[in-house]
Amino acid sequence: MRYLTGLQPSGQLHIGNYFGAILPAVRLQEKGEAFYFIANYHAMTTMSSPQALHDNTRGLAVDFLACGLDPKKAVFFAQSAVPEVNELAWILSTVCPMGLLERCHSYKEKMARGIAATHALFAYPALMAADILLYDSDAVPVGKDQKQHLEVTRDLAGKMNETFGQLFKLPEPVISESTAVVPGLDGQKMSKSYGNAVPIFGEEKELRKLINKKIVTDTTPLEAPKPTENSIILALYKLFASPESYDCMVRQHLAGGVGYGQFKKDLFEAYWEYFRPAREKREWLLTNPGYVDDVLTTGASRAREEASKTLTRIRRAVGLAWL
Repeated sequence: MRYLTGLQPSGQLHIGNYFGAILPAVRLQEKGEAFYFIANYHAMTTMSSPQALHDNTRGLAVDFLACGLDPKKAVFFAQSAVPEVNELAWILSTVCPMGLLERCHSYKEKMARGIAATHALFAYPALMAADILLYDSDAVPVGKDQKQHLEVTRDLAGKMNETFGQLFKLPEPVISESTAVVPGLDGQKMSKSYGNAVPIFGEEKELRKLINKKIVTDTTPLEAPKPTENSIILALYKLFASPESYDCMVRQHLAGGVGYGQFKKDLFEAYWEYFRPAREKREWLLTNPGYVDDVLTTGASRAREEASKTLTRIRRAVGLAWL
């Protein structure tokens, strides 16, 4: 079973990224053959600063490794290190109906947020399909908001198979229905664009202040019972604490006598301890940049080997190979 996951280097990772994408990817590398890439071509649809793109790509590599990606168990590389993906995206675009892309909600949502309506943004699903099909992926972990793009991938693979013969397998989505949306500090879905995110990494003093000052709570007095339904503190605490500690906090909410300030302190301590191993690994990676370079170089070489096999097969099928 071959799994494939891509993450955009859009800046500082937050705990929503961790529980929604990084942790599932780390777990999957134990179950099969894993190909994980940094989607820096995709990031260009919303990022115009060359320095920011470079720094974010490098930063994501460090953070993904710190959070548990094992380069001995997964092929890890930057998307831009495998230029074959762009040729396959073009070939796929020749069988891609305009209507298929026009129905993609991600394009409409990004336009609504003021992102420029470029060809790259519109054709994003075709490049995503190439990312997946280039490595003969069997399964792709995706969030519910990305499921439509995987359906586009399956549609394009089917059209290629109908037109040129059996070229691609149809990848299956891996969607964990049990993974709840991680709430942000204001109760909405955690997102950098909403300004409600809790970073995975940062300075202890600033992160403690962030949790203490920014989590939205009601005005229930200290001595009174606190509501547990839709509690941001409890939802976040459950991610980091043991079941016993979580149950204890629920009982404290129901009994009263403990204020939100203490609950926020307990939340921070659980969060800070949870990511302690990742922080220590990250510090080591930052002081050993050559290791990160080697991981990405080796990963790109292995990815290109697989990409070359696929593209050779496709070029022959569509009439682009002359020798």
